[in-house]
Amino acid sequence: MPTNRRVTLAARPDGLPKESDFALDQVDVPGPKSGEVLVRIHAVSVDPYQRGRMSEARSYAKPLQLGDVITSQSVGEVMESNDGRFSPGDLVVGQLGWQEYAVARGGSLRLVPHGLDPPTLALHAVGATGLTAYFGLFDVGRPRAGDTVVVSGAAGAVGQIAGQLAKLAGCRTVGIAGGPEKVRELAELYRYDVAVDYKNADLGDALRDERVDVYFDNVGGEISRAVHRRLSIGARIVICGQVSQYNQARPEPSFHPGALIVYRARMEGFLIGDYAHRFGEGVMRLASWVASGDLHWREDVTDGLENAPQAFIGMLNGANRGKALVRVT
Repeated sequence: MPTNRRVTLAARPDGLPKESDFALDQVDVPGPKSGEVLVRIHAVSVDPYQRGRMSEARSYAKPLQLGDVITSQSVGEVMESNDGRFSPGDLVVGQLGWQEYAVARGGSLRLVPHGLDPPTLALHAVGATGLTAYFGLFDVGRPRAGDTVVVSGAAGAVGQIAGQLAKLAGCRTVGIAGGPEKVRELAELYRYDVAVDYKNADLGDALRDERVDVYFDNVGGEISRAVHRRLSIGARIVICGQVSQYNQARPEPSFHPGALIVYRARMEGFLIGDYAHRFGEGVMRLASWVASGDLHWREDVTDGLENAPQAFIGMLNGANRGKALVRVT
């Protein structure tokens, strides 16, 4: 059997992670047991939620232990299968981690939709981030035609999809991102009606004339405080992520609950895993929009498994444009 290079957690980050918080090791690859599949990983995902898994703070998922492989969605090729649902050569996606090979239970894997090009779309537009935007917007945000939908982190993996789905629902969209290149892409690639550069504009002034019906919140902090002051009556706030707070020892709340009374608003968080029983629905619709050209996307690819920590740190700093991925092979 081949050997397996893996990126593991070497130390718990204090604030923004450092490359020394990670380690690259090499172990033997075990053969798959009954009901298991051996996958050679082609690409791995880089996402903000991974920062939370590196902390011992109580959260929705058990924290990684020192020495554990960094968790991630990964796409790869089946090399050996002891599960009748999969055959060698199949492309699959699953929570396989930052490594070159993984042995997984067949029930934890999904086939990459036939003809999906490139297959890495199963990690974003037609994968976990696309599904996050889909269920977060439609099930939690419940947009109506004519609503104004504001998305923070709008140039990121989830934000780029959420804004386009809102347009497909007949909404007016306002995207918030940092830097002129990202803002230009919001308008030109992702078709936001209004694009706001929070790094080079006063956010309060930029949003002064807005009345926000749905706020898809990926960042929290000062950006969210500015948006909350522009809520309409009956607004829905979708808490998808709080990336501005993930490296803070004491995260600061961005919302006073009294405002929910003033605006008769609803704020709701969600986890994509709660919708696992409906993934088939979401994947089918997202794939059809990609195929028709109604859903645009961008990948930010780093080559080499050993460079995954660098890509992760860059993503937390907002260096990526589009979905951050690491090409393993």
